[in-house]
Amino acid sequence: MSLRTLAPAAPVVPDAPVVTAVPRPAVPGQSRDLLAGSARELLAAGTAEDPETRYARAHLAALRASAAVLAARARPARSRRSSRVRSAWVLLAEVAPELAEWAAFFAAGAGKRAAAEAGLHGVVTEREADDLVREAETFLALVARSLGVAHQPALDGDRSCSDMPMRTTPVRTAS
Repeated sequence: MSLRTLAPAAPVVPDAPVVTAVPRPAVPGQSRDLLAGSARELLAAGTAEDPETRYARAHLAALRASAAVLAARARPARSRRSSRVRSAWVLLAEVAPELAEWAAFFAAGAGKRAAAEAGLHGVVTEREADDLVREAETFLALVARSLGVAHQPALDGDRSCSDMPMRTTPVRTAS
């Protein structure tokens, strides 16, 4: 027969509120893959030389981050009426209302991204491209945080916003 030492039980406090830890649902692997792809795209955006490529890649990084949210939260549509094609930004605003302002911000830049991807020069300025890279980085960090995934900023230096406080809405600039 062996003797075991038991730790004393925690004191019981009468009428103390009971706090139960609720585990977060696991983030689907597809969401993690999309977040990683978003970070890679953001890094490519931050190192691109011309503003059109920077803008297009930053916008694509944000689109992949939104896809990560959709992969984690969206459910298939049940009715025929909702089976029409809708943009990822519209769906994001529906499944994650806290990101609706970000969805509207990036949806507004989709036309410029398409023009930049088509090879049209002069459709975005250096400033617009740099601003979008910073906004996409902020959005990626916010999405990662909302999904409970660790995030390390992909960029550093002049194009990074990693040392800035986390914003929950995009910065509005005069166009």
